[in-house]
Amino acid sequence: MDDGQIVELYLNRDESAITHTSEKYGRRLRSLAAGVVRDTQTAEECENDTYFEAWRSIPPHEPRDYLYAFLARIVRHTALNRCRERDRLKRAAIVTQLSGELEQCLPAPDDLECRLDEMALAEAINGFLATLSREKRDMFLRRYWFLDDIATVAARFGCSQGRVKTTLFRVRAKLRDYLKQEGYTL
Repeated sequence: MDDGQIVELYLNRDESAITHTSEKYGRRLRSLAAGVVRDTQTAEECENDTYFEAWRSIPPHEPRDYLYAFLARIVRHTALNRCRERDRLKRAAIVTQLSGELEQCLPAPDDLECRLDEMALAEAINGFLATLSREKRDMFLRRYWFLDDIATVAARFGCSQGRVKTTLFRVRAKLRDYLKQEGYTL
């Protein structure tokens, strides 16, 4: 069943939409959540929470052309929230480390103007990612979207951890320069 048909089931409030969503994307969503929370049971809970949130969010949203991206965003945020809840007093080292790596590239989100420019920033980052080679873009996404550790990224691309670290360092530097050129203050 294609995404448009699944979204139509959600719009018609047909509960089989969840079954079809699970059959088509369940494994990928669970894998994405597991990469964040590092626990199979919690990842499954995040997947189920994603279906519930999709049920609540469709309508008004109608993600016919981007259903997986819509669901991936929900599951990722759900998983990150679980990490925050679990580690409220002591943040998880992986999230802190990745935030530290990217905070020098991205504008601070604590002023109103930054929040209003969130869509423009997303477009700028997507524009930057489009300029990268497929390998560099995929390494960047595996590290900062899927939260894979360096060893996992290196194994996926069949290269050394040093090469992955160097590539990511250079991509972050290019991203910082690109965003400065686009008018973002870092």
